Amino acid sequence: MSIGGLLGSILAKFLLKVLGRRSTLITNNIFSLVAAVLLSSGEKAHSFVMLIIGRFIIGLYAGISLSSRFIYMAEISPKHIRGSITLASSIMSSLGVFAGQIMGLKEVFGQESRWIFLFAVIAIPALVQIGGLFFMPESPRYLLIEKNDEAGAEKAFRRFLGKEDVTAELEEVQVERHNNLQVLSVLQVLRDRTVRWQLITGIIIVACLELSGVLAVLFYTNIILTDAGVSGSTATYMTLSIGATQVIFSSCSNVLIERAGRRVPIIVGFAGMAVCYGLLTVFLSIERTVSWMPFLSFAFILAVFAFAAVGPDSVAFVLVSELFEQSRRPAAFLICGCLSWLGQFTIGLVFPFMQEALQSYVFLVFLVVCTGAAVYLFFILPETKNKTFVEISQSFAQRNKLSTARPNRQEQTISSVTAAA
Repeated sequence: MSIGGLLGSILAKFLLKVLGRRSTLITNNIFSLVAAVLLSSGEKAHSFVMLIIGRFIIGLYAGISLSSRFIYMAEISPKHIRGSITLASSIMSSLGVFAGQIMGLKEVFGQESRWIFLFAVIAIPALVQIGGLFFMPESPRYLLIEKNDEAGAEKAFRRFLGKEDVTAELEEVQVERHNNLQVLSVLQVLRDRTVRWQLITGIIIVACLELSGVLAVLFYTNIILTDAGVSGSTATYMTLSIGATQVIFSSCSNVLIERAGRRVPIIVGFAGMAVCYGLLTVFLSIERTVSWMPFLSFAFILAVFAFAAVGPDSVAFVLVSELFEQSRRPAAFLICGCLSWLGQFTIGLVFPFMQEALQSYVFLVFLVVCTGAAVYLFFILPETKNKTFVEISQSFAQRNKLSTARPNRQEQTISSVTAAA
């Protein structure tokens, strides 16, 4: 699935340019439906090949969706609620993980005779998304900047915002359009000095998120609890509380992101995870000496997920969608998306060997990663709350060593657009 996700992230840039944001999301659901058929049929046919291909295809779906959904939601949202709208995707992802954990219980679909239903469920969200997006407009930014369709963009803005006068929104996009004459390739973005620190920041955010240990703990919580002396059935139900924690604190993040902004939650999230990993290492080292220590260790595992849900897990790709203007956003998501899936693939393979070699000290590795991320973001990341994409780019202007004349040129653009209107 991770390899499919990696290829899906690469494919997403091409689809977003050719089909647009909305049509890419709709078309992408074909992969989900095909995967549901293969996985369900593969179980009945006792074919590992069909199962592996099905997982690869659902990975393609997830890789394309990761980029396209965040880009679409960021582009259709007014700046004052852009964070909470974009973050809704992360909340739904947490809810999906929790729902998957519940459906995987033996009392539900977690039996061999019911696997076909567990796999077939994949098709339901795909059908819902196709039906819902069919009535939604295309991204107005995509229509105006990349398709030069001002009438279509105006109509889309009116639909999304529920008002007739969208002059201010069109002017804002016109300013961004002036600086985004063509969509840049990945190589061009990598060479572009005007987004150097945005790209470095996006890469560090995504890389540290994937290497922060959240996925490792999620993949191997049952193993960790069993090694700590917890029975298998008890460990399974305790794992459910992780999914519930993610849903609850992701929802809290949706409230915080428009009040505290993006900067504070992600820094506090990484810092809190680092503290929890340090304490977790201590507790795991002495868990055999105290009978109730495994449960205290699990409490700090939950705390890790709480801090992750409030901060990096929710805010990471919201920030990636905001750090780049229209012409550079698809390439940036390709780069960050590939890093995300490579990180998942690497952690999934490497963590068991790390745990075997380092035992209870394995979480010190994640402590270092989270501490480094928190320190970097504290000194480098500006606040993006209530700022246009152009204003966010200007926040990095001095660090990117841009000419101070650039803001003046953009102010002139605003004046010219206003005069033309």
